[in-house]
Amino acid sequence: MTVLDVDAAAAVDRAVDALAGHRVAVLTGAGVSTDSGIPDYRGKGAPVRTPMTAQQFLADDASRRRYWVGSHLGWRTFAAAAPNDGHRAIADLERAGVASGVITQNVDGLHLRAGSRRVVELHGTMRRVTCLHCGQVFDRRDLAERIERDNPWITVPENVELGPDGDVLPSAGDDFVVPACSVCGGVLKPEVVFFGEFIPVEKFREAEQLVRGSTALLIAGSSLVVNSGIRLLDRARRRKLPVVIVNRGETRGDARATVKIDAGTSEVLTTLAAALAGRS
Repeated sequence: MTVLDVDAAAAVDRAVDALAGHRVAVLTGAGVSTDSGIPDYRGKGAPVRTPMTAQQFLADDASRRRYWVGSHLGWRTFAAAAPNDGHRAIADLERAGVASGVITQNVDGLHLRAGSRRVVELHGTMRRVTCLHCGQVFDRRDLAERIERDNPWITVPENVELGPDGDVLPSAGDDFVVPACSVCGGVLKPEVVFFGEFIPVEKFREAEQLVRGSTALLIAGSSLVVNSGIRLLDRARRRKLPVVIVNRGETRGDARATVKIDAGTSEVLTTLAAALAGRS
């Protein structure tokens, strides 16, 4: 693991002082999962990506075919990603009674696999697929097997360029069989919030409740460009809660943070977890 530089180490010490003795809500973004091999959208060096919007997905069969080819090709690599030290550190904070839970903008499920128990997945999950007509829910692993049975020619390329939501950017084959609901034949969609969609009201309320039941907020790996993150930060600041932000590069919330740590999330969260557990 990378050793923190002097400035980051000093910022971590200030963050420990700010969070010690508090019940901490944790908000995470894509930067927490980069050390697991899943890229982020906006980090330094990230390629410009234009993910499919909900409107495009729903518009026609050709768009859905293009989406499902890319989504399936990325799924196998995406699903094989393992939790990293940052995910495990957050789970350790919860086990130690320091963290009240984690709110994540990620759809990779890595917080749950790392052992976190209270996880609010703001943008949904790639683990499940839902029929937009009858509401039937399918396990993504079962659907992946069906896609490969219906499209025996499809193979996952080596060195696939994986996207943050578990997709790649292939050229869609016209002969690809798009999966349909096996109950009613309706359109299937992963349980994720597409670009152009709103976070479900009940899901955001769940996140608000977690922040409301906490006395501090730790934000890790998010540039806070997505409005849901800024709204949760604003909820914390209105109550004058200490806010610590860990992210490489600037975020929209830096001016409102009690402490900003400009460093990698895995090493910072591991150091924070060890220090806070010792002071709890």
